[in-house]
Amino acid sequence: MLSKKEGQAVPNVTFKTRQNDAFVDVTTDELFKDKTVIVFALPGAFTPTCSSAHLPRYNELAGVFKENGVDDIICLSVNDAFVMNAWAKDQESENITLIADGNGEFSEGMDMLVDKSDLGFGKRSWRYSMLVKNGIIEKQFIEADVPGDPFDVSDADTMLNYINPQAVPPMDISVISKPGCPYCAKAKKMLTDRGLAYDEIIIGRDAKMISLKAISGSQSVPQIFINGDYIGGSDDLEDYFS
Repeated sequence: MLSKKEGQAVPNVTFKTRQNDAFVDVTTDELFKDKTVIVFALPGAFTPTCSSAHLPRYNELAGVFKENGVDDIICLSVNDAFVMNAWAKDQESENITLIADGNGEFSEGMDMLVDKSDLGFGKRSWRYSMLVKNGIIEKQFIEADVPGDPFDVSDADTMLNYINPQAVPPMDISVISKPGCPYCAKAKKMLTDRGLAYDEIIIGRDAKMISLKAISGSQSVPQIFINGDYIGGSDDLEDYFS
């Protein structure tokens, strides 16, 4: 149980995926042949760590992984295809291929199928990640076999550091904006023109004005944060780039 399989081929499995309201069989050969693929496996869709950290960070770093030779990133869980599709929509994970290992065959073949009956989950995948080249596992990061749900080594940043320690992750950018604000449009255009992705918090939809004041100390929009640092408004962003 929880043994590494570096140098071995991935299990030969046919997955039942759901595409355009129909079941479509997808084989491991289709997923891995002649490709460099990252797989990260987790206990369940919609669960806290999986939704708040594991999946989102791989989605955020997908562009950097692609620049470093990765063709696809697969998120695998012992859930059914309906659940995985709903989770993908909820997470807006357009950069990740979510695969339902509904019967646990792939996880069992990886020696990663564990019993989580104490949580009412039944058999689930242990949390791990791996780099697969042309169907052969080059590297695995397996979480420690301890109680609970450890999340220390299967994260996206650990995988990126393995693939290329000199790779530079994208900046974490948040923009607090308001509909119809020309200064917000200016700030967002500056970011887009530089190819920088950002997370937008819209006042009136995602938060109230009181939240804006509490976070930035200001009631004007936009308010911009980069890598945890407070930048300010659109003019401040222009100064930051110049």
